[in-house]
Amino acid sequence: MAGQIPDLIAEARTGTGKGAARQARRDGFVPGVVYGGDAEPLAIQIPFNVLFKKLKEGRFLSTLFNLKVEGQEDVRVICRGVQRDVVKDLPTHIDLLRLRRTSKINLFIHVDFENEEEAPGIKKGGVLTVVRPEVELNVTAGEIPERLVVDLTGKEVGDTITISQIDLPAGAKPTIDRDFVIANISAPSGLRSSENEEGEGEEAAAEEAAAEE
Repeated sequence: MAGQIPDLIAEARTGTGKGAARQARRDGFVPGVVYGGDAEPLAIQIPFNVLFKKLKEGRFLSTLFNLKVEGQEDVRVICRGVQRDVVKDLPTHIDLLRLRRTSKINLFIHVDFENEEEAPGIKKGGVLTVVRPEVELNVTAGEIPERLVVDLTGKEVGDTITISQIDLPAGAKPTIDRDFVIANISAPSGLRSSENEEGEGEEAAAEEAAAEE
C-alpha cells in the first residue's frame, strides 16, 4: 500500500508571463503552475537543484506529492508535465495538478519481483523475462501503491505471470481490460536449441518413414 507521501516544497511566484518565468530561471528556480481542484491556478517556483534531483530519482510523473507553499494550505499534487530545454534537456517549467484524496487518476506503478531463489524454473536455468516493468493503474489518490509485487515462489519454466495474479490495492484496477502478461519464465537458450533440434529430428524421421511406405 501507499507509504508516506513525500513533500514537494515550492515558493509562490509573484509575477506571471514569460518575463517573470525567465527571471525565475535566472534566480535558480524552475517556474511552474498548480491548477485544478476547484481553485484558482497558482504560480510557483521550485529550486532547480531540488527538482533536478527528484527527476533523476525517477518515477516523478507517477508520484503523489504533498505540495508545501508558504502562506498556502498543503495540497496533494501530481505532475502533469515537465517542459525541458530542447538542447540541454534540463527542466524549464512544471505543471502540477491538485488532487483530493478521493480523486481517481491513472498512474504507472513499478513492478518488483521477489523470491527468485524459490522459483524452481529459475534454479534449473530458466530466464525471467519481464514484459511489463510498470503497469498503468486507475487508482485513488489516497491509496497509491509504492509498487506491485510478483512472488516467484514455485514458478516453473514455461509459467506466465499475468495481472490477475497480482494483489492490487482496494479500488485500483488496470487501465487495460484484459488479463495481460507481466512476465514469464522461459527455458534456457541451450535447452530451447536442443528441443528444437530434437523436434526437427523427429520430424525428419517421420518424413523418412512416410517416404518408405
